[in-house]
Amino acid sequence: MKLTVGGDVRVPGDKSLTHRALMFAAAASGKSRLSGLLDGEDCQSTARILRALGADVPPPPAGGGSIAVDSGGLDSWKAPVDILDCGNSGTTARLMMGLLAGRPFTAGLTGDESLRSRPMRRVTAPLSEMGAVVREMGAPDRLPLEITGGSLREIFHTSPHASAQIKSAVLLAGISGRVPVSILEPAQSRDHTERMLQLLGASVESGSQDGGWLVRLEPPAAPLSTLEMRVPGDPSSAAFLLALALLADGGEVRVRDVCVNPTRIGFLEVLRRMGGDIRMENERLEGGEPVADLLGRPSELRGTTITASEVPSLIDEIPILAALATRAAGATTFTGAGELRAKESDRIAVLVSNLQRLGARVEELTDGLVVDGSHTPLTGTVMTHHDHRIAMAFGVLGSLPGNTIEVDLPHVVEVSFPGFWPLLASIANGGSTATGPGIR
Repeated sequence: MKLTVGGDVRVPGDKSLTHRALMFAAAASGKSRLSGLLDGEDCQSTARILRALGADVPPPPAGGGSIAVDSGGLDSWKAPVDILDCGNSGTTARLMMGLLAGRPFTAGLTGDESLRSRPMRRVTAPLSEMGAVVREMGAPDRLPLEITGGSLREIFHTSPHASAQIKSAVLLAGISGRVPVSILEPAQSRDHTERMLQLLGASVESGSQDGGWLVRLEPPAAPLSTLEMRVPGDPSSAAFLLALALLADGGEVRVRDVCVNPTRIGFLEVLRRMGGDIRMENERLEGGEPVADLLGRPSELRGTTITASEVPSLIDEIPILAALATRAAGATTFTGAGELRAKESDRIAVLVSNLQRLGARVEELTDGLVVDGSHTPLTGTVMTHHDHRIAMAFGVLGSLPGNTIEVDLPHVVEVSFPGFWPLLASIANGGSTATGPGIR
């Protein structure tokens, strides 16, 4: 049986940008207007926490509609009555730590079972060095914790990880505490925070230094400007739909209005290297971010090697790249991806165990995995470990003729991609209902 795909679609707003847009709008003094926001569970957690701190932040609406955020700025924030629940969102927890570090009150942060298993000292250590007081309330290096902010001091922090969450937490502490900060990371991580800060009037400089990537912030003397922004589509979400197009026998899939920030689209280069027919059209700049339409067509894929230098720009796409590798000619090797073990799940272990359970040939490495491609049918049940990207990656494989794959917790995709399953099914059905603006 042949698979013919079709669709001219949009994906939900970018998750990273939605978190940041909500936070910056709540940190600014005045009324900001935001549209295209992701309404997934993680971003709802951010909005809910900002409301608990005193900012008027409506819940991001379904379908990417517009909201107005009204805030008196950081100085109007007040101590929350209850502990702040970040749900499953590591971005919410770590970036909010940065903003809270400069506020003169105590706030507690917690999360769901998955988030409470993820390391936090990589963020709390530099914040403590700046002068924030952090008290761990449970297991070491884990949520829940309390952070007492106030007067902060300047910092030059050398991070062992190329992590936008660590970098952003330090930058946001500089904004909240009104002190200069510098952070040196081993490679450039996604730069949405820097771009948005520049858009709002802050002085941010970045560039190569000492074999790594240095970012310097000089906090603005005046309050942050209000924000007017339309959030483009999430490239990490678009990757799943483009992957199905590459694996199909006929048709094409167009995903419109996608963020194509260079620090986010390393997966496109890898797909092209694997032989993928991926095209970028209608490129433009919106709200400080590059945006384009992406077109994917059926392709004969071949194995490749993804190295540590590439990982920061495609860290979230490794699950779908590993899924694609099961149908590529030869072996695909992922190395330098140890950070995957500290995501919503240990993504290396979860990918390997699920691929083996389905009948794929895969080898686990300390910092990655090796997948041998074949056309052997894959059959079995995928254990997602509550990880949305695992669910979607195997959902794509399950759409291929001959594969019989069940996902144990299909609802976990709501974290980042509401409407994923019907949209995937529509594209796999030739796009009969996957047309028109705003399709979810």
